[in-house]
Amino acid sequence: MEQGFLMQLLFLVLFLQTMKRLFMQILSEFPCKSTTTAMLSYVLNAMGDNLISVVGANVPQFAGGNIIAGKGPNFVLEADEYDKCFLALAPQIAVVTNVNWDHVDTFPNEEAIKNAFREFVHQIRPGGHLILCGDSPGACDLLVEDQQGIVPDIKRLANAQITNQGYYVTTYGISSKNDWHASSITSNLQGGRDYVLHHKGCPVANISLMLTGDHNVLNSLAVIATITTMFDGKRNMHDTINAISHHLAKFEGVSRRFDFIGKVNGCHIYDDYAHHPAELRALLRAARQKFPSQALWVVFQPHTYSRLAAFMEDFITSFTAADHVIVTEIYAARETDNGNFSGRDLATSIIAPSSEYIPKMDDVIDLLETKLQSSGNQDAIVFTVGAGDITTLGPKLLARLQQSSCSQMAV
Repeated sequence: MEQGFLMQLLFLVLFLQTMKRLFMQILSEFPCKSTTTAMLSYVLNAMGDNLISVVGANVPQFAGGNIIAGKGPNFVLEADEYDKCFLALAPQIAVVTNVNWDHVDTFPNEEAIKNAFREFVHQIRPGGHLILCGDSPGACDLLVEDQQGIVPDIKRLANAQITNQGYYVTTYGISSKNDWHASSITSNLQGGRDYVLHHKGCPVANISLMLTGDHNVLNSLAVIATITTMFDGKRNMHDTINAISHHLAKFEGVSRRFDFIGKVNGCHIYDDYAHHPAELRALLRAARQKFPSQALWVVFQPHTYSRLAAFMEDFITSFTAADHVIVTEIYAARETDNGNFSGRDLATSIIAPSSEYIPKMDDVIDLLETKLQSSGNQDAIVFTVGAGDITTLGPKLLARLQQSSCSQMAV
């Protein structure tokens, strides 16, 4: 594993030194920078672009796992704001989907992370482009003029050069104020989302996604805005939109994002990487869109003590779409336990839905087996959620339920 990582790192460094153009997807944790990066890379590759891509998650549709090893010159990179490492880059196109305060061990407050993002967008190359979610207050705040403290009007700035920085801005979102926006969003037979795509207020195409959740509508809009910017003046816009639409409909997502583990009778088990309150809300809204009437169980493993401490109040209200919540012990990652916070603090603070603290994974499986069997495994949806080792829980629970089901059938 270590050798593979070093080879990947060497690959990344070499191409950072040689690429003519960088295309970058950036955000702070929500909707999902891995999904947006993978979706953009998948569509470009399917359209025949011989790109290089590095995604921060496994992409089942990529032969290279998380890499597309083309010959360039276009390079799609999922960059990370943690430890401000993204400030070493100077992109031609930067996509900012949202800016939420996170990584509290690096950024002491919300303004600190906004300042880092402002510094990053100032590094966009002259004549380059900023693709921005105009529905996101945090992303729009990046356009605040440092000297004057004025937020420029998003509609006026769309596709107009910002003279003091020398790059262009294109906006996207659900709201009609954006250059690219979605309307008439509905669920489709695949469990994904359909919508009408608009450009500058005019409907231009019908888009269908396999992925559920309105956050994935935003992800797809970011991809459309980026690719049409890339090909502006180089090919017919109508043909470009048709090609993007065709390939978006075939994109299956990335690992650990609404990841289906398996089912036993009526019990479906999913796994997701969400570990920030905004991610949790987006995930559970999407789950409710897909499963409006089923009992929704969430097993949440908090990730790092500092994140839970900083966002405790937001976490408390993040589970309202669920029916039952189980909170495990905190996954420490790079931190040490100072004894001030535990998963119990979160579990006992959640007012609704019902919640309980079960620190050990094996005990969680025992409880779920008992609860789900008592309901006959009917119409239950279980999500294992977090950025730590909770990803091992879903397969173990599935195996336990399958074994129990077989035993009952034998009797």
